[in-house]
Amino acid sequence: MELLLKKNVDKLGRIGDIVKVKEGYARNYLLPKGLATTVSPANVKQIEKEKVKMELQLKEERKQLEGILEKISAVSCTILVKANEEGRLFGSVTAVHIADVLAKEGYPVNHEMVKLDSPIKECGDFDVVIAFNFELQTTCKVSVVREETAEPEEA
Repeated sequence: MELLLKKNVDKLGRIGDIVKVKEGYARNYLLPKGLATTVSPANVKQIEKEKVKMELQLKEERKQLEGILEKISAVSCTILVKANEEGRLFGSVTAVHIADVLAKEGYPVNHEMVKLDSPIKECGDFDVVIAFNFELQTTCKVSVVREETAEPEEA
């Protein structure tokens, strides 16, 4: 089934692209969420007009996001976790944990922007990719540190 994208869709295409997808994906995801529409000359003209408006808006947003990306790339966040003596975590550090730490430090990051191949399961320093969209991404230093627990003193 051929559709005209009304918005950018990860791993599929950009606004104004005509893409070929399976009917179920179109019917159950793209069309109900308003991400795509059927291909017709009227729809193509309308999307082209919207695309021009979006490009102007995106240029302004891009400048702001580039400034934020520079700040994030210079930041190093530390996450305290419970771990054993060898540094293996009791659990794992996920994109949600990293996004929460960055958000608390004042950066507008949500868990979908944090790109982890797999959850972090040991202590150490890691470079984590933060992606705002297709083109704008940076790396952030994340230090996973073992939480020091105070042991009760024996009398």
